Amino acid sequence: MDIKLAQTDAEILECREVMRTLRPHVPSDQFLNLVKEAMQSGYQLAYIAEAGKAVAAIGFRELQFLFNGKHFYIDDLSTLPDYRGRGLGGRLLDFVAGLARERGFEVITLDSGFLRHDAHRLYLNKGFQIASLHFSKKIT
Repeated sequence: MDIKLAQTDAEILECREVMRTLRPHVPSDQFLNLVKEAMQSGYQLAYIAEAGKAVAAIGFRELQFLFNGKHFYIDDLSTLPDYRGRGLGGRLLDFVAGLARERGFEVITLDSGFLRHDAHRLYLNKGFQIASLHFSKKIT
């Protein structure tokens, strides 16, 4: 199972089911357009397929902040439930880390939901550190 970057509409749509596992609020019929719009600002989508369908995917982008310079920010990491526990999420994290090394980045960042303990265990096992709290405010 190789890791592939989704570039065509068909490849992006191949990732829809696995990404909607993490982001069920994203309407299925809008997924392609939302991903393509995100890609215009640097979003990349990589995936692992088995038997012709994506079973794990990671969405990430290059950002630059004053406090840590250029880095990859991981927006999304998801594995279909039947494929969890096989190391696919770890492989995708390693893939992004490899790209970061190639570009000379010194850090990868991500945010994770407070109660996503399985994800936190994966991130900690892959060398991530809990570095800050993320705050957000809904503007209504």
